[in-house]
Amino acid sequence: MILGGVSNIKVLDFGSKSAIIVTLLCCAITVLADAPLREEGKASYSPYANQAYPTHVYFGDTHLHTNLSWDAYNFGNKNLGPEEAYRFAKGETVTIHNGMAMRLSRPLDFLVIADHASNMGVMNGLAREDTEVLKSTLGKRLSAKLKEINKTASTDPERSKKLSHQLFLDGFIEGVVTEDRYRRSVWDDVTTLADKHNDSGQFTTLIGYEWTQVFYQSHRVVIFKDGADKASRVIPFSQYDSNDPEDLWAYMEAYESTTGGEALAIPHNGNLSSGIMFALEDTKGNPISKHYAKSRSRWEPLYEVTQIKGDSETHPLLSPSDEFADYETWTQDIPIYYVKEWVEKRGYTDYENWVKKHSQANDASWMRTYEYGRSALKLGLEQHAKLGVNPFKFGMIGSTDAHTSLSAVDEKNFGGKITSYEPSKERVTKILPDSVTNRTHSAAGYAAVWAEDNTREALFAAMKRKEVYATTGPRMTVRFFGGWDYETNDAQKPDLASIGYSKGVPMGGDLTNAPIGKLPRFLIRAVKDPDGANLDRMQVIKGWHDKNGELHEKVYNVALSDGRKENRKGKVKPAGNTVNIEDASYTNTIGDPELAVVWQDPDFDKDELAFYYVRVLEIPTPRWTAYDAKFFSLKDIPEEVPMVTQERAYTSPIWYSPK
Repeated sequence: MILGGVSNIKVLDFGSKSAIIVTLLCCAITVLADAPLREEGKASYSPYANQAYPTHVYFGDTHLHTNLSWDAYNFGNKNLGPEEAYRFAKGETVTIHNGMAMRLSRPLDFLVIADHASNMGVMNGLAREDTEVLKSTLGKRLSAKLKEINKTASTDPERSKKLSHQLFLDGFIEGVVTEDRYRRSVWDDVTTLADKHNDSGQFTTLIGYEWTQVFYQSHRVVIFKDGADKASRVIPFSQYDSNDPEDLWAYMEAYESTTGGEALAIPHNGNLSSGIMFALEDTKGNPISKHYAKSRSRWEPLYEVTQIKGDSETHPLLSPSDEFADYETWTQDIPIYYVKEWVEKRGYTDYENWVKKHSQANDASWMRTYEYGRSALKLGLEQHAKLGVNPFKFGMIGSTDAHTSLSAVDEKNFGGKITSYEPSKERVTKILPDSVTNRTHSAAGYAAVWAEDNTREALFAAMKRKEVYATTGPRMTVRFFGGWDYETNDAQKPDLASIGYSKGVPMGGDLTNAPIGKLPRFLIRAVKDPDGANLDRMQVIKGWHDKNGELHEKVYNVALSDGRKENRKGKVKPAGNTVNIEDASYTNTIGDPELAVVWQDPDFDKDELAFYYVRVLEIPTPRWTAYDAKFFSLKDIPEEVPMVTQERAYTSPIWYSPK
């Protein structure tokens, strides 16, 4: 082998054969020095040569609606479809319906357009009088109603509004298109366009849609890893196929087995689900079974914990000792008469007792237990202890649920929930249907994904392993690892990620079977959004299931900005508030740009099931309502309108089980 490496050596005549020997020896040494690099399994001098963990976090939206959604079109989004949504997410300027130009401050890394499967693209078909749509009796009736809506819009706006509301309800309750031909043509366009805009490594489009469980707001966004070649071989499974999530899971299982592709589902934020999202019963009213728990854990690895319709991490009624629990909290429930109407029209008699129960206590606090993320994580531990499987073992992401085609949720660049609530002088005080004020909408959120690269395959794999976190909008960078051997100074080392992966597991991972005499230790680092506010604090949220079967939670302040410390009662002095509401501004003269720590659980019990996740809070900043007030020179804003916010991020948990 050595001689083969030096066969072309030119022999020099120095009057001695030693010159040849020296030359051969030098070349042989060179070849031998390179040899370890050519042998697999040998360590390399370069620490990056075999690096196998994700080094980048990618920000995107997994829940965006365009004018293909029945409700989005009904709420005024007639001009912005998937094409405009992709261009906007990639950083291009788009003209919105009020004539204003809008653009993101920074492009997104990925996007899932998740239009409702229920009558996807049908409003567009009604508007252009598509023959396929008008084949059905309902299609003809709704087409006539749409014409009357347009005719009375200027002469009798109240009647037009009432008819529009009826059209919205009727269209969601019943499927207009009875044949698959139209549905497939719309879906083919959706998947083809997603492939067109997918730019591997630069901007990723994941094909998806929303399965809408119309009775309750327990919707799911279905996401495919694959391109149009596989995703177009099915058509979206909708409420008209089934209102049972177990049937949706069966649909995804069939998709994977027939196409070789992959799919997952992300439950919609549950704060409006009237106690259904994390109910301990299935759709038929039976207690959760082991099979149900396995299926839900398999097909629904993530949960949308924050979005425009409020924050669903926790509720002040559920976490009374958590001073930050009351964040963008929605108290509005879906009116019971809607649920009852939907149940009766669809002929479902199984839900009569449920409707009666909710009619008696529509805003009862018991609902919250089964609607919010932290509570659900605790219920998951309870079910784990009972069944041996955790049905609610989910990572956490944020997304917009915007119906405007625009993923714009910066406080100073908020596009609104629906087209009729684009930036205007009225939207801060305008009243939505059912007495919900637009000002209760929060400018949130985004999904942050730790992946090896910005591709469909890498992002989807990261979602499945739950190496993701939620933000309410800011693009802060958060790392979270759990293990048994982290050292205090690991948090200050520049190669924190390498240490994190080598000694433990990242967010979304599991710890088990605690070594004798050791406590779990967590390596955590958060860095501010480079274009945003400083950080106030990092907290670890712990939930656990004790030996008596009781569920508990506790909030630990693990890193505080500005050198602050907890007092003897565990309380912390606020970081301060630099917000100038009138000017809609703030300064980064308080808080820290980065917080890092190794924290160990002082209350650990090796025999108890537990979970841990990190919540990172920014310093106070102006809310979108303050930016509206400044831009439109608004006066006499009601006192109850919030003008300051404290944005945050929630990581996916790390779970501990005794064995």
